[in-house]
Amino acid sequence: MLKVIGAGFPRTGTSSMKAALERLGFGPCYHMFEILTKPEHADRWVSVVSGEKVDWDQVFDGYQSAQDWPASGFWREQAAAYPDAKVILTVRDPHRWYISMQNLLSNGPGGTMSMDPSTLPPAAAKILEGMQKMQPVLSAIGEDAFGQGWSPANGLPDEKVAIEAFERHRATVEASLPASRLLVFDVREGWEPLCAFLDVEVPDEPFPHLNDSESLQRRMGELMAGQIPSSIVEVH
Repeated sequence: MLKVIGAGFPRTGTSSMKAALERLGFGPCYHMFEILTKPEHADRWVSVVSGEKVDWDQVFDGYQSAQDWPASGFWREQAAAYPDAKVILTVRDPHRWYISMQNLLSNGPGGTMSMDPSTLPPAAAKILEGMQKMQPVLSAIGEDAFGQGWSPANGLPDEKVAIEAFERHRATVEASLPASRLLVFDVREGWEPLCAFLDVEVPDEPFPHLNDSESLQRRMGELMAGQIPSSIVEVH
């Protein structure tokens, strides 16, 4: 059962948040890396866009929190399904977010969607097959954010349109939830506001800062070679 729901877009510190939430006792935290390292998890998301009734307990079986797409694309539904869960909307400078998100779509999972799994090592093929299964889910999330016809292969719309979508998303989340249930959070703020919101003690260690843009391409290379990147192992 989820105790913490993520509502932020990718590239807003969601990997750092995953590590922070797990350090604070709200783990495991569901993140896109779960699908990359456990491709069978793609099957959990099929019903979310199929029109069937979604069993969120089944989708998040074994997890106490969530961050990043695909989970954060359905924050409304999760907030309704788990009325006692708190919601964290991760944010950052929108212009820096735009650059980072473009990099993700070019060098991250979205950039591999059109590859042929049969040309890859078996472990990498499973990852790609899982991501290809996720394409309808990711497209639905992206269409909700950026407009009809969007898909990961398209990249972002132009900067003005994308930033308007980013800011519209923030306004929608803030207007939809009471202040007592929502934290709008920039990971640069560190432990204090997060721990106060979750009513836990501040750890005696630095706030984690993971998944910077420079390491993204290296991590994807490791994944496609059938390896689990060390940064992912450290997060768990």
